[in-house]
Amino acid sequence: MTPESEQAVLEAIAFDVADTNEDILEQTLENILTENMEDLSALQEKLQSINDLDNLGQTIANVVWDQFTNQVAISIGEDFIRENRNLTLDLRSRSHIQTTENFSQGILATHNTEIDYQERYKSWQSNFEHNPDGSVIMHKNRLGVEEATLKKEARKPFDKGRPKGTKKNHTNMDHVKSAATIIRDPAANAHLTRQEQIAFANSRENLHEMDSSHNQSKGDLGMSDWLDTPNSRGQKPGETFDIPPALDSQYREAENTSNAVYNKIVSDGETHSIESGKKSQRQEFYRIGKHALRAAFMGLLAALAKEIISNLILWLRSTEKDLKTFISYVKRSIYHFVKNLRKLLIDVTDSVLTTVATAIAGPVIGIIKKTFTMLKQGWQSLKEAIEYLRKPENKGKPMMELLPQVGIIVVTGLSGVGAVALGEFIESSLLPIPFLAVEVPLLGCPASLIGSLMGAVVCGVIGAIAINLISSHVAEQQYQAVLTAQIEKENKILGLQSQLLGCKSAKSIAATQKTTASIIERHATAATQIARIAESVSDSSETERQKRCNNDLDRLLQGC
Repeated sequence: MTPESEQAVLEAIAFDVADTNEDILEQTLENILTENMEDLSALQEKLQSINDLDNLGQTIANVVWDQFTNQVAISIGEDFIRENRNLTLDLRSRSHIQTTENFSQGILATHNTEIDYQERYKSWQSNFEHNPDGSVIMHKNRLGVEEATLKKEARKPFDKGRPKGTKKNHTNMDHVKSAATIIRDPAANAHLTRQEQIAFANSRENLHEMDSSHNQSKGDLGMSDWLDTPNSRGQKPGETFDIPPALDSQYREAENTSNAVYNKIVSDGETHSIESGKKSQRQEFYRIGKHALRAAFMGLLAALAKEIISNLILWLRSTEKDLKTFISYVKRSIYHFVKNLRKLLIDVTDSVLTTVATAIAGPVIGIIKKTFTMLKQGWQSLKEAIEYLRKPENKGKPMMELLPQVGIIVVTGLSGVGAVALGEFIESSLLPIPFLAVEVPLLGCPASLIGSLMGAVVCGVIGAIAINLISSHVAEQQYQAVLTAQIEKENKILGLQSQLLGCKSAKSIAATQKTTASIIERHATAATQIARIAESVSDSSETERQKRCNNDLDRLLQGC
């Protein structure tokens, strides 16, 4: 029943009782009384629930837990990058397995932990002359083919310490496959070390003693290219130097032998590059797996911290604050943690994903997520405060009553933001301490762990204490308001009970009056009949009169 209809009924009771059906009025009053008794019971329950902040610890713990797990996951991702030679996570084959084609284009397998292809490429490029814009200077050789221009000192490592031939026989020790060819070859430089290149160049399979004039004419050309290329007069070396067929065949055979050995060495080097790349891939996979496992472990540790914070807040709210009750709350935290372990294992997936995302995209993910988390928490707090002020039930309330509730929302948000900032500050303060900066397997850097955990716990407890003080003030206001409403409701119920009693009393009086009127009417009927009997007695004999009198008296008595 609405307050308006209730008021209408009460006015009818007060001003128009005589014209109101007593039974309907009584039933209506009883319904109103029942509804008001139920309202009184609800007020009593509300009065008992005031200052019961069981959900407060959960709210703070959730906020702090989110910040802690985010920060730990980001830190673990950054630790992976540091351990991965400051390289982000990349398990693609091109990042680990170096191909000749990619090497020639400067696309390097930088994630290969077995071979430093960046150093190899840098060493390779150092052999060439470069333009001001960094591009390699090119020129055309005697065959009309463009090739990179070597620096003068590029051949020196290949010539150092090798046999020189004999002056007596007018011979030189020729590189069948020239040093220049090896230096320019991207395959050799991608898959062989400089020492391996020099070792082949000066091996007996590639060194060939030949006439010095032949050697000078040959230059950097391959043996077949030299033998088959005519000079400006159209003469080939065989004609110019009168090279006999047997020597020609000897030169060509030396080239075939050299090429076979060279191709075998380069092929073996390429196989080694592939194997080292696959090994590097596995190592990086195991590395991110180890850090992902660590993120999951830290997520579970954060969940335990959440339970402890939540119950610590409840302990602070309890009336008995001693060691025994503290241990009891800690035991309850551990029990809830173990009970929800299966669900928590699913929840820590977010921590693992954050770690992997940070490992892939680098520290920028950590900065973005931390900034986003702070902004999100600040905006969420502001949004909740505005929504609270806009609620219909809060409109018209005095600002002094609304501000404490808004303060609770804001402090909850600041607790989460503070957990991030304080954790960073504590971590940076602890890093100069040597033993706290050492990486611990699975746990990572102790300074980071302590900073994150302490930041979360301290901000959580401070936030809880602040909200506890605000909530105590709010609870006192709510207690007084509910108590006043309860008193008013009890007074109203007393009034309704009084009116119901009055209604019942009026109904009883009306019934009594009706009964009395009925009795009087019957008595009047009886008097009329007696008078008629007396009149008939005077006209009959005494016996007859007595008989009739007795009969009339019997009928009269039966009628009464």
